[in-house]
Amino acid sequence: MIITISGTPGSGKSTISKILITELHAEYINAGMARRELARKKGISLERLNEYAKTHPETDIDVDKECSERAGSLNKEGKTVVSEGRVQFHFLPESVKIYIKVNPEIGAQRIWKDLQQEERKLKRNEGEYSSFEELKQGIKEREEKDSKRYLKYYKIDHRDESHYDLVIDTTKLNPEQAAKKILKFIEDEKKINNSL
Repeated sequence: MIITISGTPGSGKSTISKILITELHAEYINAGMARRELARKKGISLERLNEYAKTHPETDIDVDKECSERAGSLNKEGKTVVSEGRVQFHFLPESVKIYIKVNPEIGAQRIWKDLQQEERKLKRNEGEYSSFEELKQGIKEREEKDSKRYLKYYKIDHRDESHYDLVIDTTKLNPEQAAKKILKFIEDEKKINNSL
């Protein structure tokens, strides 16, 4: 089984994914982290990489294809895979498609809190923000730019919830509660499929 995780910034996608991989003994692929690593190798922030991607589509397309191909290969080996990335559902149509969203204000607060810890800040490679308001605006702009790129490259809007099998709002849920809902959904899906 492949589970793809998409969603909005600060919704808890990575934390929830890590709970799922533990519970399901799954392999983990993270397209967002692969892009952050690419930005680090180029010596730039994720924000600058996204600007660069406007004229260099390979920075999106190559990473997305590589992640989805890896997920497919691991699945063929009989492994369960959790593949996190905004458009992974598009490349892995056979997956259980999960969309995790959060109120933008709450999502920005979570990211701001992360950025106050040096280790987390380095891992996120978000760029420099001098205030919470600046970060909030930066997240909003990045979401719009990302959506335009995906529409241009893949002809999809990843924010269209009709793409997904399950949509969860984590505004009032902690990661454990959200993961529990996903696990229940997967279990129920298995029962339905087994009875067919």
